[in-house]
Amino acid sequence: MAGPADLLAGLAVPAVLVDPEGRPVIANIAAETFLNASQAALAERGWAAAFGKNSAVEGLLRRALSEGGGCAAYDMSLHFPAGRTVRADVLVAPVGDSLEWMTVAFQTRSVAMLVDRKVQHQGAARSAVGVAAMLAHEIKNPLSGIRGAAQLLATGADANGRELTDLIVAEVDRIAKLVDRMESFTDTRPQRLRPENIHEVLGHVRKLAMQGFGAGITIRERYDPSLPPVAANRDSLVQVFLNLLKNAVEAVDDNGQVVITTAFRAGLKVRPEGGGPAISLPIEVRVIDSGPGVDPDLADHVFEPFVTTKRGGSGLGLALVAKIVADHGGVVEYERSGDPERTVFRVLLPVAGA
Repeated sequence: MAGPADLLAGLAVPAVLVDPEGRPVIANIAAETFLNASQAALAERGWAAAFGKNSAVEGLLRRALSEGGGCAAYDMSLHFPAGRTVRADVLVAPVGDSLEWMTVAFQTRSVAMLVDRKVQHQGAARSAVGVAAMLAHEIKNPLSGIRGAAQLLATGADANGRELTDLIVAEVDRIAKLVDRMESFTDTRPQRLRPENIHEVLGHVRKLAMQGFGAGITIRERYDPSLPPVAANRDSLVQVFLNLLKNAVEAVDDNGQVVITTAFRAGLKVRPEGGGPAISLPIEVRVIDSGPGVDPDLADHVFEPFVTTKRGGSGLGLALVAKIVADHGGVVEYERSGDPERTVFRVLLPVAGA
């Protein structure tokens, strides 16, 4: 019969068994990694081995022990001695019928937050559709007339006059391209999805980057070769990862680092807006860079239209990324994590045929 250590070892989430005094006794490998403390250190020094003295986790355990049952704290800020801070759901539950021995599990990414983020992205995409339709109708049509008039004036102008008319033509072309990008939001037809090898898509994107905007920057790959096919529109996914990779390259200097990773994350499901069965999103792609990241005040709005920190940026690239990923039934997230900190854009997608 399996013992407590064997049962904890079989869990994918960080989990710790605590005794009736609230002291950690057994920790699985996922918990040792998450807490940056070995099972022996936890058993010897208690929770101070991971969090220092008077941690929020100890307070949650005291509450659970005093009330005689399980409890949970969602989206809790966990502070580690080295200065690292992680937001996680902390779940405390009694072991079997016992009201004294407890397990503490750490869900490092709140599923509820993912659902909220997905709904926000869909709302941002819908608002962008309305703005795009208005721009296309009210702005694009007169542009051709302005451009034609400028070209006509240029035929009889001197050098200074032609310089001004060339400027007008260039600016008209720039606005037309902006409107063309906005029109990408007006296509609300369902995506035609088919099984795609995500690594072939990423390899194509990396090749395009290395021949263009990413020339001179080292772009590393860390892939899980066992990933199943993803349900995707290939051209749309290429556009998503081109945008994310371009942002990453622009965020780093010549000595910066850009990394693309893939992984299989079982267990995460999101229920579609409007009902229906939950969709599993196990395919994870991360684009990581060593740049400074987004202004913290804008971090929760990076996927909204016209939000940008770039000089001369349109604020449409990430909004389009959010729309395309939502059209695939997936989720895209931004976060700053690691030590030293890195910028991470994470895309979660369903498996083909799920």
